[in-house]
Formats: sequence, C-alpha cells, structure tokens
Amino acid sequence: MDFPFDWNEFADQPHNVAPRAERLKHHIRRADGYAALLAWNVWTIGRAWLPYRRLRKRMHLRRSEFKNAFGCAVSPLQGRDKDVLSLLAETGVRQTLVRVPSWERHNLARLESFIRRLRGEGFDVLAALLQNRNDVLNPGGWREFLDEAFTRLGPLCSAFEVGHAWNRTKWGVWDYGEYLDLAAPAFGLAGLRGLKLVGPAVIDFEFHLYPPTLAVLPFDTVSSLLYVDRAGAPENGQAGWTAADKVCLLKAMVEAGARRPSRIWITEVNWPLQGTGPYSPASGRPNVTEDEQADYLVRYHVLCLSGGYIDRVYWWQLIAPGYGLADSREGALRRRPAFLAYKTMVGELEGAVFLGREASLGAEIFHFERGQDRLAVCWTPGRTRTHDFGRAVRRVIDRDGRETKPSSSSGLELEGSPVYVFF
Repeated sequence: MDFPFDWNEFADQPHNVAPRAERLKHHIRRADGYAALLAWNVWTIGRAWLPYRRLRKRMHLRRSEFKNAFGCAVSPLQGRDKDVLSLLAETGVRQTLVRVPSWERHNLARLESFIRRLRGEGFDVLAALLQNRNDVLNPGGWREFLDEAFTRLGPLCSAFEVGHAWNRTKWGVWDYGEYLDLAAPAFGLAGLRGLKLVGPAVIDFEFHLYPPTLAVLPFDTVSSLLYVDRAGAPENGQAGWTAADKVCLLKAMVEAGARRPSRIWITEVNWPLQGTGPYSPASGRPNVTEDEQADYLVRYHVLCLSGGYIDRVYWWQLIAPGYGLADSREGALRRRPAFLAYKTMVGELEGAVFLGREASLGAEIFHFERGQDRLAVCWTPGRTRTHDFGRAVRRVIDRDGRETKPSSSSGLELEGSPVYVFF
C-alpha cells in the first residue's frame, strides 16, 4: 500500500493522506503482527505490573538530581540562524534536538552547518532521524541516508534518534515489524563509528510497543514522545492514567522488555495553541491558551522528572507559530509566556536535587535544594488554596521569573500557575 507523502509545513508534520478505510484494510491484513504483539504483551505485562505498582508507590519520594534534565528542539530559520541561537541561549538550556528528515538529504549540508554553529556555542545536539513511507519501501535508500547522516553529523552529535512517531501511519510505518526492519541497519552503521542510538520514539500512550521492540533493538537510551495534551492538564487522567502514572508504567515496561538497563528520555512534548489556525498540529480540545501552555509546561516537567525515572525532557520546539516557545509570524521572534516559564524553570531547577513531594490537600508541593538554596515548586491543579509551609518564606518567584511578595511570613496563596518559593 503506497500513498504520496504530503508534508504540512505549517504544523511540521505529515498530512494523513491514507483514507481511513484503506488504513483499516491494511491493519486487517496485518492481523498476524497484532497477534504477535498481543502474545508479547500478555507475557510482559505480567512481569511489569508489580514493578509498576512499586514504582508508582515510590514516585516523588526519592532524591534525584536534575542534571542536564532539560532539552529543547530547535530548527534553522532561513537567514536568521543568529537570532535563533541567541534566543536559544537566553533560555539557559544546553541540550538540544534537531530534526533530520530523510526526504531532505539535499539539505544535509545546511543542517550540518546549523548543527556546527550549535556545537560552537556549546550546545549538545541529539539528531532525530525522520522517515517516510518511501524509506520502508526502499530500504537501500534509507540505508544510504543513515550512512550519510552518520558520516556528516556523527562528529557533531552526541546521539541519534532512529525513526520518529512510527506508530502513526502518516509517518510511513504501518506496523512494528516494519519499524524493526527500518531501525536495524542503524546499529551496524553506528557501531562502526562509535555512535550512540536513541529510540524507539513511540508517540503517545502506546507502551505495548516497547517490549517487542526493545527486545530486538539495543538502544543506548530509550525515548518516548509522551504527549498528554488530549487530557488537558498533566494531572488529568487519560482512561484514569495521569502523566505521573504513565511515567511509572513506561519505566516498568522498558525494564521488562529491554535487553539492558537504559536511561529514558522524553524527546517530544508540547501543547498546541488556540487561535493559531493551520499552524496548530491538532484540532479541538488539545489546544490551550498561551498562559495554560506555560503553566502545563512547568507542571509536566516537574511531575515527570521528579520521580527519578525520566532523565531528560525535550520540549518541541523553540520557535513555531502553533506551539513553540516563540512565535515567528510577526517578523520579530515574539517570546510567549511559555518562553519565560521555560527560562525560569531551567534557571531555577537545572542542577537542583529533588528532595521529595510534600503531602498537601489540593496542592502540589515539590521540594528541592540547589547549592545553598532550599526551594519548593508549588501550584494547584484545581481551585486556589492557601498553603502554610510551617517555616519562614524568604522570597517568591512567579512562573515567569518575576519576584512577588508572599501572602504571609510562612504562607502563600497557590493557583494553577507554578511559583518558586525560597526558604
């Protein structure tokens, strides 16, 4: 089955050109593959369920360090790379992700130049290698792309993510067996050059794909594109599973299926924005206001990273009209509230040690130490509440980095917008 690849330049993703009826026919024809997946997961879930329960019970109770925990995806902007790098440096983040599409091999020299500039400014680069249907149908061409990408970018990138969101047919892969075939040659080519590989880059809450994939492919780091935007706030449940629940289940499924212990990175997440029209990658409920996006960004990072199960989260991305930290439609790069929220979060929490989550009715209180500072990141997922910390509050910084006055010497009124409370 073959459909023309149609790239949506506004939302930075493919259009879903295959009709729903044709997709259904394809899935029916591949029933044997789904049966194999079911067999894998009946076996794996039995091994993963008790570890999941233990991980969930320990979530937010253990000390963990936020070391190189924050990453931001970034793309070149025609004639404005200097502005892009300046804006990126302003966030304070040092870990970056750059997409490298297979269908733009002619553009590799341009991407190489951009990545070289990033490295020259001291940024670490993870290259995400994107596929389309032609790469599945023409494995020789895909192998040539891998070989050229590894040759040109290998000396500049710390790791390569192999494939992208392949559990969505619009990205050209129609079942997990096709992904295994797609990813397999990367290991031989990368091994010859001593390169690190990241994967399998499964998008959303489809963790049943990890065990059969990781049993075959020995990635150095496991990656997930863990979006929770369809549930709204990260504390909301999808079929009862909050973002924190999903992180614990992801960790359990990875440990049950992987051939060796592995770090886990979330290599893509965002919330699309209301009023951005064709630039939004989703329609309807997932779209939020700019202030909601900024609130959810901080809350997601703190909830996911504080468990100690996720080592890094990459925000997608720095500049994009429909979801980025900055908007490029007006000529000047307009910093959104999410930009200020991200900058503040990185500035206050990179290098911090998470100490524990304070039990509080209706409020989320996460305690950290950073050097001589003792601080808490606080918010409420529901209505406004006043919280007494039981000790003197020295200063308070709001979500966007502005200093505010505490409600009292030891108490503070909390709401959905996170604040940083220093003791």
